[in-house]
Amino acid sequence: MRTSGCVSPVRAADAGRLVTVINTRSLTACLLVACLTAVLAAAVLEDGYVTDPGGLAWWYAACWLLFAAAVLALRRMPVRHAVALVVAGGVAVAATGLLAPPRTSTDSYRYAWDGRVQAAGISPYDHPPADPALAGLRDDWLFPRGADCALPERSRIDGPAGERHCTRINRPREHTIYPPVAQGYFLVVHALSPEDARHKALQTGGALLAVGTTVALVLVLRRRGDPRQAALWAWCPAVPVEAVNNAHADVLGVLLAVVGLWVVVRGRFEGGVLLGAAVATKLLPAVVLPGALSGVRRWRDAAAVLVPVAAVVAVTYLPHVLLSESSVLGYLGGYTEEEGYDDPSARNRYALLRLVLPDAWALPAALLVTAVVIVHVVRRGDPERPWSGALAVTGTVFLLMTPGYSWYALLLVALVALDGRWEWLGVAAAGAAKYVSVHLDGDSSVVGTTAYALAAAAVAAGMLVRRRAAPAGAVGLAGAAGRESGRVAVGRNGE
Repeated sequence: MRTSGCVSPVRAADAGRLVTVINTRSLTACLLVACLTAVLAAAVLEDGYVTDPGGLAWWYAACWLLFAAAVLALRRMPVRHAVALVVAGGVAVAATGLLAPPRTSTDSYRYAWDGRVQAAGISPYDHPPADPALAGLRDDWLFPRGADCALPERSRIDGPAGERHCTRINRPREHTIYPPVAQGYFLVVHALSPEDARHKALQTGGALLAVGTTVALVLVLRRRGDPRQAALWAWCPAVPVEAVNNAHADVLGVLLAVVGLWVVVRGRFEGGVLLGAAVATKLLPAVVLPGALSGVRRWRDAAAVLVPVAAVVAVTYLPHVLLSESSVLGYLGGYTEEEGYDDPSARNRYALLRLVLPDAWALPAALLVTAVVIVHVVRRGDPERPWSGALAVTGTVFLLMTPGYSWYALLLVALVALDGRWEWLGVAAAGAAKYVSVHLDGDSSVVGTTAYALAAAAVAAGMLVRRRAAPAGAVGLAGAAGRESGRVAVGRNGE
């Protein structure tokens, strides 16, 4: 019996209701992204890091809550509708970082100075900014005088003929710490920028790299996951604040690490080259290397990744080694000591371990736990999802060392977007809470320790939930969790 060519009224009504539901969900997600963008703009314009850290913390909290709500709303949208919103929302969110000068970090001033020094044909590793030998490169932006020197973030230095000057550059009497790929980035930005660009040049570079990372994540996840997960990076409040407004070079390392982990699945040598470039940008991306070795059983397969990594780092450092009179490691040793990685009590390092262990045991315990996780990732990780192992190692290192600089977590945020285990974002939020609370009255270390403890509890809860929901017979660190996170993210609207 032939069916009628007419559309059933019942089916038409169902289709109409489905369209209405999709449109409502899309509108909800769009409104939440718009609210997130507006609140981020207000947070960036709020200059309260030193004067009103409590007020700034509330702005940040509102941003993170709106971010969570927007991502939850996005998961209920069909993929084909959501991807455009992820990218467009990512552009809008990143743009908020351009609304003001750097608010909570002065690192980008050092970047601008290093680019200027290189353009003058001088090795950035040879002279600290306060060296009188470079006085001819100083201007009133990086080296202000008069009333501007009264601001608390200014560092005093000696000017020509004993004249008192100050600078926006932090640690002006120390040599630069930044690796050669980052130095190349600083030089390129300087060369492409108009003379009066000031902080906007590096902020614009950060915005372009942040959006580029969003696009890279979408492309990777179209083939190996759910592209909606890219919103975990694109809309995360850490991105406009740290990658754009504060213009941290970490975002370049993040982009190289994301692409490198994608490429290493198909070509170990090519992936190793990109990962080496990431390490030569900020050193921290070295923590993703165990993930790149997930499931490797032969030494030559491991060497196929690690040899190009080492070669890229060596080749990029070599010209500076040959041309510089000072050490190309710069202030690295002093920075490590200053940050308390060898003395846990100095800067509240290893805060969670120190809740249950004596201070003297914290560093050995951190190294032991990290080694165990690395061995587990290499032996049982999923070679088709190296970012899962990279996330496990990176997140573990963050929880063990409890860093106080929130921009370090940009790498973690990108790995979360790749893998989909959103509970690890609590670690990034904890870093932001610890950083913004430094100038609060009272013991700011309590805030950081509490925030990291809550983040660790969220990670443990997420692991328990995923383990219970994992399919029978799934093995490996990333196998069950990765497949389950992909299925949960796609949901009933996945296409």
